[in-house]
Amino acid sequence: MERRVQKHKKSKKWLWITLTVILLLGVGITVYLFSIYNNVKSTVDNDIHETVTGIDHKATKKKVESKESINVLLLGVDERENDRGRSDTMIVMTLDPENERSQMVSIPRDTRTKIVGEGFDDKINHAYAFGGSNMAVDTVENFLDIDLDYYVRMNMEGLGQLVDAVGGITVDNDFAFDYSGESFSEGEIDLDGEEALAWVRMRYDDPQGDAGRNERQRQVIQGVLDRGANINAVNKIGDIMDVLGGNVATNMQFEDMRDLATDYRGARKDISTYQITGSGTRIDDIYYLQVPESEVQKANEMIQDYNS
Repeated sequence: MERRVQKHKKSKKWLWITLTVILLLGVGITVYLFSIYNNVKSTVDNDIHETVTGIDHKATKKKVESKESINVLLLGVDERENDRGRSDTMIVMTLDPENERSQMVSIPRDTRTKIVGEGFDDKINHAYAFGGSNMAVDTVENFLDIDLDYYVRMNMEGLGQLVDAVGGITVDNDFAFDYSGESFSEGEIDLDGEEALAWVRMRYDDPQGDAGRNERQRQVIQGVLDRGANINAVNKIGDIMDVLGGNVATNMQFEDMRDLATDYRGARKDISTYQITGSGTRIDDIYYLQVPESEVQKANEMIQDYNS
């Protein structure tokens, strides 16, 4: 009888030790995750968030709450010291959560169109140089006759850092070429950040010119999204936040990103891409891409189809 009591006391003692350890671990994990949450929220709301006047945030909020399709303008900018730079990459990404699909429509940087706020026609990528994100948003909305819900601007140097932060990406290279001290073989290749920057920046040796470069940029963006969705976020979140805080601006706030990550994640399942095309011309000895109205209308209808 005495041995049974001692055994019961011993097992009860180990039960309390186990519960105490579990409790301490739970508290520790909760504190750690809370610190991560606060770190992410602080970075997004204080370092990354930038308001643009051309986007109605209240209207966008209603769309997201109703899980409707949204349009996001992605701007890739090569910024240098004391120079705002130009938006070398302009992509309208449409997320359609109901049908679990998304679409990326690339606008060539040399596209000639009206620069909203300046009152004259010029290359569309000059809108950012003239008036920053506000003018870029207004000009793209006017060009495609659409409403944008969010925009994300990233310095191209930051794109390379982001590739490193997610542990590298895999892309499909159409043809072998050398650029900026890097060699790229044909087929499926793995890229780190520095290699990814060189891969997307090459332009003049691509048979498709700007269209080919835009396709490579889309692949890098998709590669980062795919890797980011599959990595251990707890281990990588600090690195990712450091990169984003120094290289990204967006009108999204933390709650917006949280809602998109929760309710729009299915849109990654089916991603289609389209490159707006036109014909090259010279005006006053400056090269432009003239996009016919029929092509603009086609792009508009593609975007509206994902919004219907």
